[in-house]
Amino acid sequence: MAFDLEKSPAAGPRTRADLCPGVHRPWRADDGLLVRLRLVGGRLPVSALRRLLDVSERFSDGCIHLTARANLQVRGLPGSGAQLTPAALAALESTGLLPSETHELVRNILVSPQTGFAGGRADMHPVAQCLDAALCADNQLGRLPGRFLFTLDDGRGDLLERLTGAGRRGSDLGLVALNNREVQLRIGDHWGEVVRLDEAALHLAGLATAFLSARGSGADAPWHLRELPEPLRTPADPDPRLPSPTQPLPYGAVPGGTHLQVPDGVLTPAQAGPLLERVTDRVADVVVTPWHGIFVPLAAEDSQ
Repeated sequence: MAFDLEKSPAAGPRTRADLCPGVHRPWRADDGLLVRLRLVGGRLPVSALRRLLDVSERFSDGCIHLTARANLQVRGLPGSGAQLTPAALAALESTGLLPSETHELVRNILVSPQTGFAGGRADMHPVAQCLDAALCADNQLGRLPGRFLFTLDDGRGDLLERLTGAGRRGSDLGLVALNNREVQLRIGDHWGEVVRLDEAALHLAGLATAFLSARGSGADAPWHLRELPEPLRTPADPDPRLPSPTQPLPYGAVPGGTHLQVPDGVLTPAQAGPLLERVTDRVADVVVTPWHGIFVPLAAEDSQ
């Protein structure tokens, strides 16, 4: 079974900075070093998937682990102490999944997996790209805790429970589309203001900066926005246009494509082969979902 560090609960008051792993900050596990690669909105280029499978086969067991935040992990990697070997590091960097060494730990952006392909009130992919660019462009935002999570629900309600869920596993900042022009912000445990869709990413980046100022520094600084002693902004009423929560995306044929189940979140070489045969020369990206699955969009010719 996959060991998903993103689901590991934290207990008691903060006494240290978070240790969420990345390629440049791997986690020492019993079987070697474990790294996490952040996928903005779960979007995974097929070329990067193919290369990462090759890297895992060469340096690990050939498997890729899917996490509850639609990210990827590779485990059992070689290294000394908490550093990968130069060859393993270079191989992971060659996947193209590390656009920023300084901000790799903070690019935690969860998005409705079908957005832009089928359903939803607005395409969240441009918002996610803008938010990622804003995070990576600000040196200060590279100090966000590695567990800090942004969640973008495109108005279908599939991530609403993640946005409003209590506890440290929930979202820190996010939004829900009300229509194709407006979204309502979610700020920790409270609703925020209604803002324009095309300005939403900058609002979220600004709120992340405000969180850094409010959390302070030191080993006991909060990892999550809901751990602050006071709300970051005055809470607002929920907009009546907010959707109701919906069930996770089912496996099989769904609007816009197919949701393939990855049992226990472990993509094995045996499973990866048919997947790659299916998508080669047909789609540029697949989408890792937070439900141990991979959404394969319909190819352009199949949707006509």
